[in-house]
Amino acid sequence: QVQLVESGGGLVQPGGSLRLSCAASGNIFSINAMGWYRQAPGKQRELVATITSGGSTNLANSVKGRFTISRDNAKNTVYLQMNSLKPEDTAVYYCNANIVEGTILSRRSLEVWGQGTLVTVPS
Repeated sequence: QVQLVESGGGLVQPGGSLRLSCAASGNIFSINAMGWYRQAPGKQRELVATITSGGSTNLANSVKGRFTISRDNAKNTVYLQMNSLKPEDTAVYYCNANIVEGTILSRRSLEVWGQGTLVTVPS
């Protein structure tokens, strides 16, 4: 079974930094786009950043210049480096990936979500 496991959340003071990691495991044939989303209390889940298998990135306007997304394809891992954190960045951060599960003879495409990791930036 394919799964995503996030790590790296926590409490950080305004202006500080955190690095989130998300590792995919299971019967993985390939991974297409990977990304990070977040959901603040009382708000809808929103896109933070995405990265294709080739390394092309897309970031939400609210995090441009502060957050960086990267991936290590050999480790099936995506990272989110968060700098200059603000109280409004407080949220549960979810990893997402489009994963092809299986083998060259039999495979299927899945959209997989991690369990979420909490980032808290107090005001």
